[in-house]
Amino acid sequence: MTDIAETRTLEATEEDAGQRLDRWLAASVESLSRSRLKALIEAGQVAVDGVAVTDPSAKVLAGSEYTVGIPEPRADTPTPEPMDLDVLHEDDHLIVINKPAGLSVHPAAGNWTGTLVHGLLHHCAGSLSGIGGVERPGIVHRLDKETSGVMVVAKSDVAHKGLSIQFARHTVERAYIAFTRNAPSPKAGRIATQLARSSRDRKKFEVPHDPNSEAGKHAITNYTTLKRFGQAEGAAIGTGMAAKVECRLETGRTHQIRVHMAHINCPLLGDPVYGQKRGRLLEYDDDSGTLRAFRRQALHAAILGFEHPVTGEALRFESELPDDMKRVEAILETL
Repeated sequence: MTDIAETRTLEATEEDAGQRLDRWLAASVESLSRSRLKALIEAGQVAVDGVAVTDPSAKVLAGSEYTVGIPEPRADTPTPEPMDLDVLHEDDHLIVINKPAGLSVHPAAGNWTGTLVHGLLHHCAGSLSGIGGVERPGIVHRLDKETSGVMVVAKSDVAHKGLSIQFARHTVERAYIAFTRNAPSPKAGRIATQLARSSRDRKKFEVPHDPNSEAGKHAITNYTTLKRFGQAEGAAIGTGMAAKVECRLETGRTHQIRVHMAHINCPLLGDPVYGQKRGRLLEYDDDSGTLRAFRRQALHAAILGFEHPVTGEALRFESELPDDMKRVEAILETL
C-alpha cells in the first residue's frame, strides 16, 4: 500500500460473520461511505489477516483482523501533465486522437496520474471553454486502457452535448479490428444480448445465462471475419485456429466486444480478463518471442465517424493497426 495517511484495524466477531465486507466496513468505519470503502477494497487497500482482498461482496470471517489503508487526500481536479499525443484532428470544439495501448483515459484507482485527461489538460491549456462550467476535456466515450485507436474528446460545452447525443442515439460509426482465438462461425453475424456485471467479479461483465434475462443493458455487436489463420486440430477443413475480425458497434457498453467475442467462443488473443486460458496466445512462437511478449487484448479502434456537433460536417477518421498487432498478424499468417 502506498501513500497511506491512516490505517484502521478492526476485528470481526461471531455476530459480524457472513456479512458483505463493504457493508460491514461502512457500518464500522463511520468516516467513510460504503462507495468509498468499495473503491478502497477494489484498489487492494483492505486486507484480512494481512492478505489483500479485492472483492467488496466477500463474506466477513469471524475472528479475522481487517485493516483498511486510507490514502492521502487527492485533488478533485487532475493537474495538467505534458504528454506526447498523436492528434488526428483538432479545432475549437473537439480533438481527435490516436490513443496508444497502455494509456488510461480517466483517473481512477491505480491510475491517479498519467492518464489521457491529464495529457489533454496540458495540450489544450487555454483552449477549453468549459464542460459544465469547469475547464476540462469532455470524455464522451472511452477505450479500455489496453485498447488502442481513435477517440474524440469535446473541448466545449456545445460539442460535449452534441457528441453525447450522437453516441446515445448510436449514430456514430465505430469499427474495431480484433484478433481472436478460433474463427467465428458463421463468418459474419450480429450478437445481440444483455450485458450485466458478473456476480462473481464486479470488475467483469457477462452475458446472463438466461437468454430471457433483462439484467444489465442491451448490447449489439456486428462482426465480419476478415481473415482466418491456420487449421484447428480435429475440426472441419477451413476451421481457423485464429481470426482477424472487424467488429462494428451499435451500442457502446463497457467491455462489449471482449465479452461478446468470448460469448461466441472466440475470445480476443491476449485478453487477461475474458480470454482466460482460451484467449491466451497460441502455443506458437518465433525466434523473437513476439506472441509471448504480447500482453494485452488484441483490439484496436480503427474507424470513428460522426457529425461535427457545431459545423455539421461529416468527419471520419481511420487508424492503422499499431506495430504490436501488426507483428501478431505477421506471425498468424505463418500458421
